[in-house]
Amino acid sequence: MVSSSRGGSGVGGQEPVGQANPEDGILAIDVGAGTQDILLWDPDQPVENSVKLVIPSWTTVLAGRVKRATREGRPIFLTGNLMGGGPIVSAMKRHLRAGYPVYVTPEAALTIRDSLDQVRERGYTILPPGEGPPADGGLLTLRTRDVDLDVLQRALGRLDVRLPTTTAVAVQDHGECLEGSNRRFRFQLWQAFVENGGRMIDLVYRDPPECYTRMQAVQRDAPGAILMDTGPAALWGILEDRRAAAHQEEGIILVNVGNQHTLGVLVRGERILGLFEHHTVLMDAEKLRRLVEDLRAGTLTNEEVYADNGHGAYVHRDYTPGRGFEFVAVTGPQRRLADSLGYVFAAPHGDMMLTGCFGLVAATRRLLGAEAGSAAAAG
Repeated sequence: MVSSSRGGSGVGGQEPVGQANPEDGILAIDVGAGTQDILLWDPDQPVENSVKLVIPSWTTVLAGRVKRATREGRPIFLTGNLMGGGPIVSAMKRHLRAGYPVYVTPEAALTIRDSLDQVRERGYTILPPGEGPPADGGLLTLRTRDVDLDVLQRALGRLDVRLPTTTAVAVQDHGECLEGSNRRFRFQLWQAFVENGGRMIDLVYRDPPECYTRMQAVQRDAPGAILMDTGPAALWGILEDRRAAAHQEEGIILVNVGNQHTLGVLVRGERILGLFEHHTVLMDAEKLRRLVEDLRAGTLTNEEVYADNGHGAYVHRDYTPGRGFEFVAVTGPQRRLADSLGYVFAAPHGDMMLTGCFGLVAATRRLLGAEAGSAAAAG
């Protein structure tokens, strides 16, 4: 991840919509490949009573619509913003293989690949700006986005629930990579972050770095939203579990076993001293145990993980094996992979599925609190 003064330090960046005040509530949306997990945090009531939703992610919803269009033999037109791929991209591959066209705007095309040339090579028709697809009565138009606050407000409005003015969103953003290995590029960002101090607050962005094009797209759909990657949001969330937080100062290993990525980190205080990131589909209990043990020992290497089709590993020179880091806390929808390993399953406020949302709330409150303190000091 990129550590940036435009992010965690709160310097610069656009202001949130309205008079954002975290004490008036926070809308937290953790966007995954299968679900978008949503929390409306209200400081005036116990968090257990907050409005919570686990609903299909937009990539899942749109993938279902693409599948129906394939069965019906209808052409598709994608317009909107860059969003997470996964299910929708897989569905469109099958649509193209079936012989039906997919027209895309340049912005929506970035959902498929970072390079528009590579999108064309895969059979998509990219339309020039302002030009629509050929007239066809059967055309299905889909708007690509990771977050749709209007749809959410309409649904909750029927229950007389209004969205808070402060919004925080987590998406998995590999970073724009036009050449070379996407995996290497993502992990280079992680390594640079750890080398530059590994401060967890630096993973919270008011103004995401330029390489994080998916986060920037979210801000076009939700102006002023505070952004995080899903992995760091889960880490912040694990530390909302009191059992995990009790070991934070002595050193703790946090593991998020997500649907797509597995992330393990060495944390002392609020500093990340080392980490690995791998693909969950390639993970089993024995591999996870070995990765955690080698990370604790400081012997896990970047090339070892990359050669196994993971992203990589890095341990900072300041890390000293043998001092703390015995406690391992695990979260994530695929945490069952750690059932036999004796690790503690973190469930902040009793709800594992909302771990990322609880992390978003904690990180956002910290960021906005620091900004308010800086403003007061400057005044």
